[in-house]
Amino acid sequence: MRPPHSAPGGDAASAAWELLLPAAAAPARTRGRSLQAALREAVRSGRLAPGTRLPSSRDLAADLGVSRGLVTEAYEQLTAEGYLRSGRGAGTWVGAAVRAAPPRAHDPAPRAPGARADFVPGTPDLALFPRAAWAAAQRGVLAELPHHELGYPDPRGLPRLRTALAELLARRRGVVADPERIVVVSGVAQATTLLGFALHARGVRTVGVEDPGSPQHDALYAAAGVDAVPVPVDGEGLALEPLRASGVRAVVTTPAHQFPTGIAYSARRRAALLDWARSVDGIVLEDDYDGDFRYDRAPVGALQGLDPDRVAYTGSVSKSLAPGLRLGWLLVPESWMDGVVERKRTMDLGHPALDQALFARFLERGDYDRQLRRCQRAYRERRDALAAALDAHFPGSRVSGIAAGLHVIATLPERYGPEERFLARVAAAGVAVRPLSAYAHAPGEDAGAKETRLVLGYAHVPPARIAEGVRLMAQAATG
Repeated sequence: MRPPHSAPGGDAASAAWELLLPAAAAPARTRGRSLQAALREAVRSGRLAPGTRLPSSRDLAADLGVSRGLVTEAYEQLTAEGYLRSGRGAGTWVGAAVRAAPPRAHDPAPRAPGARADFVPGTPDLALFPRAAWAAAQRGVLAELPHHELGYPDPRGLPRLRTALAELLARRRGVVADPERIVVVSGVAQATTLLGFALHARGVRTVGVEDPGSPQHDALYAAAGVDAVPVPVDGEGLALEPLRASGVRAVVTTPAHQFPTGIAYSARRRAALLDWARSVDGIVLEDDYDGDFRYDRAPVGALQGLDPDRVAYTGSVSKSLAPGLRLGWLLVPESWMDGVVERKRTMDLGHPALDQALFARFLERGDYDRQLRRCQRAYRERRDALAAALDAHFPGSRVSGIAAGLHVIATLPERYGPEERFLARVAAAGVAVRPLSAYAHAPGEDAGAKETRLVLGYAHVPPARIAEGVRLMAQAATG
């Protein structure tokens, strides 16, 4: 190969030669494709600007040391695709239809960048993910999965997985779980959206949400054309008088471990909530986001078990395995099933079959039960470590809520307030925390209170770092 010859359009010849030279050195059997790919990328990236005249096929072939046929074929292919344009006797030019490639994709996943300590709730310890057992299950599934199961699945999910989930949920959560009424979904977020569309199809335009509660519900239901109506939570669960006054006929609840207050709905309130649903011909949407994690006693069974015709139930592996798996389940009353399944079909044609088969095998072999026990031990230890650190560094603080889940509510004495000043000082020290007030859908009577109430997540933080993080927080608060 030789440097490009000097000729009119020499700048273009030099640029083309430099950009295409590596492709010209590719093995003979791939040289043509490599040449086309390199030329396409040069135009797409803007290194060969629109309106640039390219060397003739004869000259470029000579410069690159390849056959003229390869260059001619590349020019013809890219002209057909719109990257180049040519005219009889007028040469070949870079077309104007192409725009420079956008920047590389960014990762906007929620994190606390640069935090010295991170107590933002909602994240499990991803280091506990059972890589070896998961890989073994994957190998087993790939070896045994029938070819036909790699086609479009039943939008409800593979029968094998729905059967395994029904057994798991009945055994661990007291759910009335008919495999025919289970829909495998991409986490609780998709389950929520599916229920929103099902409500909308029935003419329901409002849904009650716990206040305080998950801030995600508003946007998920809004995407389905349903407005979220805040309903206050008291010490036993959803407050019934405000619920009745709201006029809603559907309500979202977290009865096993209310998020974020940490209470468990009382038996009396659970019964009254179902009575309300029957009286208005309504439905209760139960989000069992962390129902498996109770540390002082056996978990309270799911509300759905009391009235499967009035409660839709959803959960996922986001807290027990990893949220990145995007794997969950939804049980709906029989009369709602057709609408939910049809919407699931139109959304994504069903959950990935290979992932479903893998999780089914994981359940069948007892690996999921072992993972739950492993997480329970780790998270109980971390909850105890957080309570001890708060007691040591924030004397007089109170930890409320049942011994469950992946977060606690910590109420600090007035001397550490007001809340706004506390949060500013802690943030400046590099400690990421969320106040309970951040989860309010509507301003409460205690707005502006001097005492500070924090929602502290601990599952993703090792015990030693929990102690250090609380120490840093106390140092910032009193400094």
